[in-house]
Amino acid sequence: MKEMNQLEIMNQLLQMVAPGMAFREGLDNVLRAKTGALIVVGYSPEVMEVVDGGFSINCDFSPNYLYELAKMDGAIILSEDRKRILYANTQLIPNSSISSIETGIRHRTAERVAKQTGKLVVSISQRRNVITLYQGQLRYSLKDMAVILTKANQAIQTLEKYKVVLNQSFTNLSALEFEEMVTLQEVAHVIKRLEMVIRVKMEIKRYVNELGTEGRLISMQMEELVGGVEEEAWFLLKDYAKDQQEDKIRDIRTAIRKLNAEELLELPQIIKLLGYSGMSAASEDMVASRGYRLLSRIPRLPAVIMNNLVERFENLPHILMATIEELDSVDGIGEVRARAIKEGLKRIQEQMFIDRQI
Repeated sequence: MKEMNQLEIMNQLLQMVAPGMAFREGLDNVLRAKTGALIVVGYSPEVMEVVDGGFSINCDFSPNYLYELAKMDGAIILSEDRKRILYANTQLIPNSSISSIETGIRHRTAERVAKQTGKLVVSISQRRNVITLYQGQLRYSLKDMAVILTKANQAIQTLEKYKVVLNQSFTNLSALEFEEMVTLQEVAHVIKRLEMVIRVKMEIKRYVNELGTEGRLISMQMEELVGGVEEEAWFLLKDYAKDQQEDKIRDIRTAIRKLNAEELLELPQIIKLLGYSGMSAASEDMVASRGYRLLSRIPRLPAVIMNNLVERFENLPHILMATIEELDSVDGIGEVRARAIKEGLKRIQEQMFIDRQI
C-alpha cells in the first residue's frame, strides 16, 4: 500500500506544477531568469521550526511576484493552496542529521526540509537549469516538455500493442468459460496481461499530469484504449479469487501491484495471491467463473442483480443453464429482465466465438 500511496502523491505533485497552472508559470519564470529559488508550499508548525528570519509578504500569489522575490537569496514560503505568498527571503535550517543524497547546498536543504516537514519543497537550480520537487522521501526532477511528449507517445504505442494482446487473452478466457475449461494457469495469465496494461496506463497518467494542458490528446488516446480496464480487473478478481469479499479483492489488487516485473511473470505467484496454494496452485484442474465479468457486459444490469445471481447460482455454468423461470425467481429479476439476461449471455457467446476466429 505504501508504494501506491507514493504513486498517488507523485501524481498530485505533478498536477500542482503542471503547465497551465499559475504556480508552474512562476517556476518557469524563475528558471528562465537563472536566479535559482527555494520554495516551501505550506506553513505549519513543522515548517516554523526550520524557518529563520525573512519578512512577511502575505499577498495573493502571482507568477511575477514569485519571480521578483526569487531574486533574493532566501527561501519563499507559500500557503498550502499556493494562492498566497506568505514569507520571502527566509533562511531554512533543517536538522543536519537528516540524510541527503544531494551535493548542492540549495538542493540538500530542500531535501532535508521536505523530509522533516512532509511539505512540498521546490528547488530551482541556478546552474543546472532544472526544477526538482521534494516531499517526504520523494524526489523528482521535472523534464523538458518535448522529452515527456516523446516518452508519452512511445508509451501510447506500447499500450496499443499490450491492449491487443489483452483483448485476445480475454476472448480466449471467455471461450473457455463458456466451455467450462478454465484453469488457474489461464486465469493467472490474463491477470498478468491485465496488470501489464494497467502499469503502462499509470505511467502515461504520470506523463499526462506533468504535461498539464499539453497532455489532453495523450489523455484522450489513453482513455479510448483502456477506459474500463480497472473495472475489468475488479470483475476478473471477483470471478476467480477464492474469497470474493470486497476487502479481500482490494488486498489482492494491492498485492499484485506490489509485484515487481520479474515476480509478475511467475504465474504460481499470482495464483497464490488469488488464495490457492499447494497442489491446486500448480495443477491444471478446472475452475469455474462466478460470472461477474460477463454479466457486467449485459446492458443496464445493476450490480445488486449480478450479486443476487451469483449468490443464487454460485457460478457462470449454473447461470447459463438456468431457465427463464429460474432466473425470474431471483430477487429483483422479473420475466423481462430474465429474458434480457438469457439473450444477453447468448449474444456475448456468439460474438466471442466470432472474435476468436478473427
